[in-house]
Amino acid sequence: MANILIVEDEEPVNELICRNLELVGHHCHSNFDGKTALDELAQGSYDLMILDIMLPELDGFEVFERCKGQPTIFLTAKSGLSDRLKGLTMGADDYIVKPFEMLELLARVEAVLRRVQPKRNDFEIAGVRIDFDSRRIWRDGIETECSPKEYELFETLVINRNIALSRERLLELVWGYDFEGDTRTVDVHIQRLRKKLGLEKQIRTVYKLGYRLETER
Repeated sequence: MANILIVEDEEPVNELICRNLELVGHHCHSNFDGKTALDELAQGSYDLMILDIMLPELDGFEVFERCKGQPTIFLTAKSGLSDRLKGLTMGADDYIVKPFEMLELLARVEAVLRRVQPKRNDFEIAGVRIDFDSRRIWRDGIETECSPKEYELFETLVINRNIALSRERLLELVWGYDFEGDTRTVDVHIQRLRKKLGLEKQIRTVYKLGYRLETER
């Protein structure tokens, strides 16, 4: 997984981001001002930086300007088009406006990491391997035939591993906002995945909520 630097001066927000990224297996280091962040970048190597713009000492734009080439997601309360365009034209990989949903941040982190870490395109758990590029799944070395929605559901669970996802949220992420079915669709597909992949213990039911893929990383 990735080594991520979080530069955010609001301690509760910094801690929340760090905790959720570590839940899905990343290693995180927290900084709270621009100058300290530059010192940290000079001493260590990071796969990704999540960088607030409104920072003490040096703002996020100044920090980014001094560390060109560092994969970065800007995180800020500034929602104006000019600020977004400035961040992206400077070369940032993405831009997220506060307030944000943690699942959105996790998904965007995953997307950036796939671009900057092209070799890390699969994941394995309990003998089951998923390849994100080819959209294929193997169990004990034998390819398992899955429908497109079964694949997308498992991919979503993998990306958000160790995080409880409601049935409603899974419907939105996998089937889309305009899906007219009900949450029983999720239950049926979960049961199929458990049986096909032998992950009855890993794909856990979260009481009165939904499901969580439990992993050690």
